[in-house]
Amino acid sequence: MKTRVYTTLALLLGILLVLNLLSNEFHFRLDLTEGKQYTLSRATLDILHNLEEPVTVTAYFSKDLPPHIAKTRRDFQDMLVEYAMRSNGMVQYKFVNPNEKETLETEATNNGIQPVLINVREKDQIKQQKAFLGAVISLGEKQEILPFIQPGAAMEYDLSTAIKKLSVNEKPVIGFLQGHGEATPAELRQLYSELEILYTPQDVRLDSMDVPPQVKTLVVIRPNDTIPPAQLERIDQFLARGGRLLLALNRVQGDLQQSVGFAIKTGWEEWLAKRGITIDDSFVIDIRSGSVTVQQQTAFGLLQTQMPFYYLPIAASFAQHPVTTGLENVMFEFVSPLEAQPDSGLNFTPLIFSSERSNALKAPQFFDINRQWTETDFSRQNLVLAGALEGPLAGSTSTRMVVIADGDFMLTSNQRRPPDNINLIANAIDWLSDDTGLVSLRTKGVTSRPLEELADATKTALKYTNFLLPVLLTIGYGLYRYQQNRILRIKRMTDWYQ
Repeated sequence: MKTRVYTTLALLLGILLVLNLLSNEFHFRLDLTEGKQYTLSRATLDILHNLEEPVTVTAYFSKDLPPHIAKTRRDFQDMLVEYAMRSNGMVQYKFVNPNEKETLETEATNNGIQPVLINVREKDQIKQQKAFLGAVISLGEKQEILPFIQPGAAMEYDLSTAIKKLSVNEKPVIGFLQGHGEATPAELRQLYSELEILYTPQDVRLDSMDVPPQVKTLVVIRPNDTIPPAQLERIDQFLARGGRLLLALNRVQGDLQQSVGFAIKTGWEEWLAKRGITIDDSFVIDIRSGSVTVQQQTAFGLLQTQMPFYYLPIAASFAQHPVTTGLENVMFEFVSPLEAQPDSGLNFTPLIFSSERSNALKAPQFFDINRQWTETDFSRQNLVLAGALEGPLAGSTSTRMVVIADGDFMLTSNQRRPPDNINLIANAIDWLSDDTGLVSLRTKGVTSRPLEELADATKTALKYTNFLLPVLLTIGYGLYRYQQNRILRIKRMTDWYQ
């Protein structure tokens, strides 16, 4: 008997040893995370398989970091192992600890990797430590810098886009229409910074010429003036040759200084209507919204307070589509509802929706910050705020278009926008322009999981359930034990008398 037990134990240990050796040799692992955080995407694999020259990644990471930061180093190293294996050795890497020597620290800073200060607990005291968490990607004489690898960020997107940027000779051109009051490069600097990784942004004017042939995607953001019919015909010709189009349009506009909102027209309304798309001249209001700063007179003087402003909806409901992959919250600024009844041959996909407690108020509107809103003011739900249209938009060539019923949500002239505001417009441009699939990687690192808002009745029910259920279970178990003991006593007494 003992021999069989020892034999079984030895076999189990042998199997575990063989599996461990095989996993080290072939780097096999199971990825059970949400969104497959540790599985390389098809886009990355295509980039790695198309490499013609070796790529070297020099990772400058400090050692002896706090556990939550040290995990970033392990994750990055695991990813580099995967890149090296999947590229058949075309990706090579090494790790350098700049804290070991002053010369290594100088090397890191000269390469664009700046240290950050982190708090470290040592002997019941908190002290600050200088740490490096960056990498340099080299291909021949060209280099790309990842100056700081943020814990929890989309590492695969950063690494893959850097490799792609180094390996391509010419980046695709993205045209930005100008000449009708559209957003300027200065107002789009946050978006341009994101796009310039893979594309070359270029102004396009249609006064006397067609869309340049090198432009694959034309972007129209917040036009304020009317576009002439002749220029719309040039855009039709662009679409007829397979060009892609992104429209971020304002159908309404708000003036917070004057507390009024009004409708605007730019000539795009009739052009969209021919393709079955209507942007209503209404303001979407939503119980999920941003806030504005209001000055209030109090006994202590003027105080600034934050008050909800329902004309700034925060969208958190998205379709399953590459444009909206990984998005969590997008805050719009005076957005309008969008309706679509496309012609046969055209396929419309709603992309973004308002919440289940929203509404659309016809322009013009007076913004009363002290208005007492009620439940009946938010009587509609899931209003469409953006959509994608595919098919022969002009001529017989099938192409793509994205329409967003707000032209201001990505502008950064005075402030930085939330990351998902920029991710939305960048994702849309990627989907229209880039065939590699890198759009799915930009938001792969999930950083936020907001709690779902519950109704008051549900909260009350959960509260009393959490309080009463353990008590009821304890009482029930006690009654059950009492009944079992009673039956046992009766049985013993019966046996004794017999």
